[in-house]
Formats: sequence, structure tokens, C-alpha cells
Amino acid sequence: MSDMKTKAGFVAVVGRPNAGKSSLLNWLIGEKIAMVSHKANATRKRSNIIAMHDNTQIIFIDTPGIHEKERLLNKFMMNEVLKAMGDCDLILFLVPASDNLKDYIKFLETKSKNTPHMVLLTKTDSIDKKNLFKKMQEYAKYQDKFKALIPVSIKKGVTQSYLLNIISKELPEHPYLYNTEILTTDPARNLYKEYIREAIFNNTSEEIPYFADVIIEKIQENEKIDNIYATIIVDKKSQKGIIIGQTGKTLQRIGYEARRSIEKITNKNIFLKLFVAVKQGWSQDKDLMKKIGYIIE
Repeated sequence: MSDMKTKAGFVAVVGRPNAGKSSLLNWLIGEKIAMVSHKANATRKRSNIIAMHDNTQIIFIDTPGIHEKERLLNKFMMNEVLKAMGDCDLILFLVPASDNLKDYIKFLETKSKNTPHMVLLTKTDSIDKKNLFKKMQEYAKYQDKFKALIPVSIKKGVTQSYLLNIISKELPEHPYLYNTEILTTDPARNLYKEYIREAIFNNTSEEIPYFADVIIEKIQENEKIDNIYATIIVDKKSQKGIIIGQTGKTLQRIGYEARRSIEKITNKNIFLKLFVAVKQGWSQDKDLMKKIGYIIE
């Protein structure tokens, strides 16, 4: 086994908000690691998600959705996308099969290096075969640009092993970069933060999640139960009221959902205490953003 040639490499997963990036990654590794929401721009930072396939270690880089907005937070998110694309061995460009080609053309203009890429047409179960074939013909005009054009649906069709096979062929021979037993290189506190954010997305109205974030204040690890203390940051006092809800019911739901998600990945009992604080204009304040974990260069 020591003489077996191994492969390892980084694969940036990019596309517009709600293209299906996080859902695809969770499906590929068979575990819920990446944050998933039907609301746009749920993912804010790069994160590494690791898949072992035969003799290949694939380090997927989950990224925020490609978009244009002027807030400092949005600029940070776009920088995360550009860094991922600039420092990887392969790019997977995800685009819903029902979309036109404008985002792909923009992606080609944005991509500065000659890093190879594949186009994955996602959510193919949402359109019929005739329109899917027509869409693939449209992309065929750019076949000299991409390594592969693959229709994908996590509900039916392409299997995980088929897609992982195609990806691994493009990665270089290299010793494994990380322990083969881990699924992500993110520290535990980052995962806890994302599970709390996901619960906020799932339990509040459209506006609130985009003006909220989470600071993990303290983690106490014990033999039988871990204690996690976190503060939910919002932009306005009215948003704090919505997060807490009538008689604290919304905050309770957020805490319950986040705690259950954390317990599934830690296989341990969790005590989660959530606070809510108003930090007006936090998404435009470099110092506050740095405290939350978003460093603007």
C-alpha cells in the first residue's frame, strides 16, 4: 500500500447564489457539512470539504455565490471566490440548467488564470430532457473552454462515484494533504457558527438573515456535554426583536435547530446558549467584521 500512487488537489466550487453548491458538496461526501438555504448568499466564507475517492483526496472549496453588491461584507465574499479560483487545481462552475449563459460568460471573463474548469448543469430534474439537450447545445459553443459539461441532479441521474471519478482524473499525483479521516479543515467553532446561521435563515423572514451573523464567544468541552455560548449580531433593534420573537419563541427554535445539527456532527450532547446584540452598520465596519471573522484586506 505504501507504493500506491496517490492524488490530491483543491477543487473550487463556484457559481451564482442558489446554484446548488453546498447541496452538491453535502451529497458528494454523504454528510451535512456545508450550510444550505434556499435564500441567496447563505455561504459567506470559503471552507474546505474533503472527499476521499479511491486513491484521490479531493479538497473541495465551498464558496459564496458570485454576485455584485457594494457592502463591505459582499466585497469580502467576492474576494473569497476570487481567492478560491486563483489557488486551486480545478474549478467546478455550477449553474442551474434553466439559467441562460450570461453568468458563465461573465465567469470566463472573471477567471484570470488558466486553471481548467468543468461546467455542472445543476437541478436538471426541474426541466425536461428536450430543454436540457437544448441547453447543452448552447454550452457546446464553448467546448474549447471547459474540460467537461455534466448534467447533475442530486435527486436522480448522475451518481456520486461517477462525478468523483471525472474530477479525480484532473488532479495531480501528490501525497494526501490532510488526515484521511476528516471531512473538513474548518475548526469546530466555524462549523458551530454556520449551523447557528443556518438556523437563523430557516426560522426568520427574508430580510433578517442578511443583516445577522454569529460570534462564538466561548466553548467549554466536558466529558459528557459541551457548552457553547454564542452571540447573534444584528443591524437594528427591530431585527433583534424578530430574532427573539414573541416570548422568545423564535430564538428558542433557532437554538433547538442549531443544537440538533451540532449534536449530529459531534455525536455529543450540546448545551447552546444564545444571546442577541445590536451592532448597527456591522457589515460596513472593518473592525466589527474582523471580530466576526471577516478580514478585509
